[in-house]
Amino acid sequence: MTKLVVLNLGKGDLNQGFASVTAQLYDSSSRVPIQFTGSLEASPKLAELYKRWCLLYQLLHDSLSYTGRSKRSSQPKEIEIDSEDVTNVSSIEFSLLCEDLCQEINTWLKTESFRNIEQKLRTKLHHLDEVRIILQARDDEVIRLPWHLWDFFEDYQNAVLAFGVSEINLVQSERKVSTGKVRILAILGNSEGIDIQKDRKILEQLPRTEIVFLVQPRRFELDKYLWDQHGWDILFFAGHGTSSLECKTGRIYINQTESLTITQLKNALKTAISRGLQLAIFNCCDGLGLAKELLSLNIGQIIVMREPVPDVVAQSFLKQFLEAFTAGESLYIAMRQASERLQGLESEFPCASWIPVICQNPAIIPITWSQLVTKSTPSPVNSFVLSTGLAVTAFVFGIKMLGFWQLWELNAFDALMRARPIEPIDNRILLVTVTEADVQAQPVNERRGASISERTLDRVIGKLQQFNPRVIGLDIYRENSISKDYKNLSALQKSNRFITVCKSGEDETDPGVPPPPEVPLQNLSFSDIITDVDTVIRRQLLSMAPATNVAVKCKPDKSFGFRVATRYLQFEGIEATLNSDDNWLIGKEVFQSLEENSGGYHQIDSRGYQVLLNWRTSNPFIKKVTISDILNNQLTAATVKNRIVLIGTTAESFNDQRWLTPYSTNKLPYKQTTGLVVQAHMVSQIISAVLDNRPLLWVLPKWSEFVWLWCWSIIGCLIAWKIQSQWYLVIHLTLGYGILYSLCLLFLIQGLWIPCIPAVFAFSGSYLIVTIYTKHFSIINNCKDK
Repeated sequence: MTKLVVLNLGKGDLNQGFASVTAQLYDSSSRVPIQFTGSLEASPKLAELYKRWCLLYQLLHDSLSYTGRSKRSSQPKEIEIDSEDVTNVSSIEFSLLCEDLCQEINTWLKTESFRNIEQKLRTKLHHLDEVRIILQARDDEVIRLPWHLWDFFEDYQNAVLAFGVSEINLVQSERKVSTGKVRILAILGNSEGIDIQKDRKILEQLPRTEIVFLVQPRRFELDKYLWDQHGWDILFFAGHGTSSLECKTGRIYINQTESLTITQLKNALKTAISRGLQLAIFNCCDGLGLAKELLSLNIGQIIVMREPVPDVVAQSFLKQFLEAFTAGESLYIAMRQASERLQGLESEFPCASWIPVICQNPAIIPITWSQLVTKSTPSPVNSFVLSTGLAVTAFVFGIKMLGFWQLWELNAFDALMRARPIEPIDNRILLVTVTEADVQAQPVNERRGASISERTLDRVIGKLQQFNPRVIGLDIYRENSISKDYKNLSALQKSNRFITVCKSGEDETDPGVPPPPEVPLQNLSFSDIITDVDTVIRRQLLSMAPATNVAVKCKPDKSFGFRVATRYLQFEGIEATLNSDDNWLIGKEVFQSLEENSGGYHQIDSRGYQVLLNWRTSNPFIKKVTISDILNNQLTAATVKNRIVLIGTTAESFNDQRWLTPYSTNKLPYKQTTGLVVQAHMVSQIISAVLDNRPLLWVLPKWSEFVWLWCWSIIGCLIAWKIQSQWYLVIHLTLGYGILYSLCLLFLIQGLWIPCIPAVFAFSGSYLIVTIYTKHFSIINNCKDK
């Protein structure tokens, strides 16, 4: 991730210290910075060391007779060159001075007053982050220090220092006319004693560029080209240059007789910047003064040489920088790589890697080479993006129709179900569970192999009826007749407030489990539950055609959950009917039946009337009591009156089947749910949809799914086409996946199950195809340009 740190030293100097130092940390996800404060103590020793370094660097530069790009010797203020120093300076002495300077800089920056800033920066930054550190200060001497020697840059290999100004503005550039190439204005100035033809050859090798070379131009020529109405992307200067001792002004020598300051070119440069000039490279000596003046005109970024620079060093840096930059590295990483590679020349040219610096307007995001290219490249985006998006969508949709995504899509559905917000408990339902303790508390001879004896069940029914429940549902198989001695149970079985279960069968080999003979058909229901290919329950079976085989004893056509819920709603005056589309209509709520390829499903057994089960997210979602609680008179009317009471077994010693749900599969070992709880969810879904407008789950028609996938395919195409920066691509792709996930979750909360996994593949596939295409297209154009 790319981070920006603006380190402002404020007022002060090395002799007085810096009383108020602030560091502002920006990241790509927020425009509001995190700010840290501290201070820096005075360090006269560091000031003296740096002045001596400047003196010896200049003396060494002169004594070794380098071919340099400066018209003067640039010593700091108050330094006099002693002729004795010229003869006594040595590479060893200079190397020791460099070590002392490095040590002193780090000693200064490790003081207690500044440590707060450094430690907090280290806690917020990852060592792989690309970090742009822009240094601001009112004192010019502290700016000139070799800040890259700070140990921080050793630990953060992608961190790069830049110099900035305190007062910044953002200039709106005019939209440039498309040329298909990066426009560079290259000024080859006074070349007395230096070879700038090598600079020209380096520039001429750049791909996809339109370069205008001005060789030792007159002032009016340079001014004329800066005013060019098509604008420039990069301004390059090679030749002799100088800066004032205070680095407040700079001067370039454009020919043998004329030199110019930035002020003399102010109007022309401001116009060039407004027309798109983003980068200036001054491959000459002593460029900090030039950079400071040019930054005041609000250009984006400038690369200069801070000290006198040998010809070989300047040309080597230019070549390495442009190779990395045009290969796709960011401006800052290319800068650091090119500077570090100069270390190989330091046996002959000491401190060569110290000399190049970048100056940055913090308000402007650094450019990349690919952005310069694509900004001016006419693109056949309409036809290619649309056709690619359509082709990828058709392919992904075709794979979906073959069922390839089904398991992935079902797992994504489960994850989204678990991510929904918690809902309130459904207080209209009370679960009465037969626990292991309840089983053991009953005489074995009374139970006769069942989880609850008739006597115990009769007592429980009697106590429940005291509080007038609206419906009692018994989710326990009971095949035998009830003794007339158990009056509560006998009477309830014939009441319209009672529902019980039997198990459907297929034929003579699987006759199912018959119901109690005394219970009328309208009080019977089947207990069958349907699972998906991975044995997880995601669907609810409402009803099905009654069995016609005489061997099958369970004849009801309504499920237990459906029968209990609709009986409860009947007391509200709400009836369940089949509408003209052959879907169940309960009140005003339509329960749309699933088809074999609905949503993420592929060729499921869709017989009967099935709907998706919208599991309630609260845990526990319903109130539970045990048989012992009831027998010990722990119930109250507020718990039971006008409620649905579901009775079932949860004792593990009985082979009451456990089920996997979307909430079971988020961790191992899978936690299974009892059938009683599953039936309670199904009852709750129906009554909550009818009475509370809680959304039922539904799916898009196939044509809408295709449009949904096509939209994500187009988004993937556009990101790959428009955004070339690697970091911005990561940000936009991450943002795209995040938005896709959020939309899928939001839609599911509202009741819509929308294809998520196919959309991911449509988005990713389109992005990859367009990325490969654009890189291939770029390579072809580069070859043509060369």
